[in-house]
Amino acid sequence: MNKKLHILFLCSWYPSDEFPTNGDFIERHANAISSIHKVTVLHIVSSNKNRITNDDISENLSIHIAYVKHTNNSVTKLFKFLNAYKSIIRSLDSIDILHLNVLYPFGVLALYQKMFYKTPYIISEHWTGYIRTIKMSQLQKLISKSIASNAAAICPVSNTLQHGMIRYGLKGNYSVIGNVVDTQIFKPNNSNNNSFTIVHVSSLNDHQKNITGILKAAKELERETLNFTWKFIGGSSNKYDSYIKLLNFKSTNIEFINHISQEELAIQLQHADICVSFSNYETFGLVMTEAIACGTYVISTDTGILNEIESQDYFTIIKRNDISSLKKAIIDYYNSNKKLNEKNMYSFIDQKFSTHSIASSFDTLYKQAIKSNN
Repeated sequence: MNKKLHILFLCSWYPSDEFPTNGDFIERHANAISSIHKVTVLHIVSSNKNRITNDDISENLSIHIAYVKHTNNSVTKLFKFLNAYKSIIRSLDSIDILHLNVLYPFGVLALYQKMFYKTPYIISEHWTGYIRTIKMSQLQKLISKSIASNAAAICPVSNTLQHGMIRYGLKGNYSVIGNVVDTQIFKPNNSNNNSFTIVHVSSLNDHQKNITGILKAAKELERETLNFTWKFIGGSSNKYDSYIKLLNFKSTNIEFINHISQEELAIQLQHADICVSFSNYETFGLVMTEAIACGTYVISTDTGILNEIESQDYFTIIKRNDISSLKKAIIDYYNSNKKLNEKNMYSFIDQKFSTHSIASSFDTLYKQAIKSNN
């Protein structure tokens, strides 16, 4: 029988009272791994006052979040975070391995744990900065290289992200492990749509997600006399109201839906005909895999995980910011009357990105890291 390990999930990002949706994909990794091991989540975030919350979610999952009073002094902040870290660590049972989520800045704490307590660690990485080649200070580069080289494994969520990290000079033992799709929630339901519906799901950040480009494409589709509803899920229309007014939609129904639960999102995807991602950059693009698991056709730019897997008949890849290609892909699908094999779509995602699949991949790395450390 395999020994249940105690994994310390050290998170640069994690949902908190300050940022309720920040790093929810990391939360899914924690939930997945807690299906086979004991996971303790540790996250520290700046706040208006000092406090620590401790929540036992299940027998195998507990969450400790330290809220540290905000300061603009980086040295003071470092010591405050380190003290909060030590305070939580002292209350925990012995740790077998540390799982760092997002290399910088919390990797400093992982490095501290390894240097002083010989605790091995692996890294999961999600940051888009590596693929956007954001400038780092020389100090941040130096620290990041040390964190990477001391890790037992580095696990970017996609090959694209791995290549970006290597371009930054981050050398290490790489093993790509994707994000988790909860295939107990995201699955087909054989629903029949009353009207043709397109969905886009994101934070609605225009710089990354190109919402104005999508709206422009929607207007051009309206001129083609397509009757459809386009739903934007994940935020309000506030910053796009003036642009929508300028486009002057006549027959197209544009809806904005604020952040909703995973269960509600699955229903929206199940009832959609197409899910569109028109991003300028992605490290993974979780909603695309969730849509496919629901049996929904996906149109995506050449960003994210779908760009890295062999071509399938239930998604189309187009060039970034190519409105004509987006319009054509939608029209082609609209006119095709294509019958999708929803069972195959679900199985494809379940085999690659389910809770069991992702947890098993990490489990292998944990055991290798512990063995090498002994």
